[in-house]
Amino acid sequence: MTAPRDFQRLSLPHMDAAYNLAYWLLRDRDDAQDVVQDAYLRAFRAYDGLAGDDIKPWLLTIVRNVAYRWLSARKRTANVISLDGVLPRRDDEDDRGLDVASEDPSAEEMLLSRAEQTLVRGALAELPPIFREVIVLREFEGMTYQQIASVTDVPIGTVMSRLARARDQLRDRLRQLLAQESRNAL
Repeated sequence: MTAPRDFQRLSLPHMDAAYNLAYWLLRDRDDAQDVVQDAYLRAFRAYDGLAGDDIKPWLLTIVRNVAYRWLSARKRTANVISLDGVLPRRDDEDDRGLDVASEDPSAEEMLLSRAEQTLVRGALAELPPIFREVIVLREFEGMTYQQIASVTDVPIGTVMSRLARARDQLRDRLRQLLAQESRNAL
């Protein structure tokens, strides 16, 4: 019985990608974990039907389908996300020591970087799910257009079109947020 070991060996390296996709589609950590668990169970049961060795697109297709079923079952329509806990917190912030010149980013640079990440994540969360998913699969997971087409079950041209539209909407939303931030800063 090598199927369970093969499944485990091939699928576990993609668990973070599965969670990432589920999280960005559902915008809820607990639901994303439940979806990944359900998707992995479904994938394990259907593993004998996998053709080829590239499990990632096949697995993410299952995650996507389960996530969309959860979305329709829960009838989520709001594009609001809480960014609390999205960025990791450092436990060693109370460490005191000498201020030695370092190549590490300064506190100011780290704060700006976190602020930029929060801004981008907030703008991304406001995109419709079909645009969010292509951005997540391409930019976060580094998947090819062909792999994204396989996961989303649409032609490559549609993937390219959705990605272009998603990037345009993301850029426009970021401009709005930055303009709003500038007005609030004054």
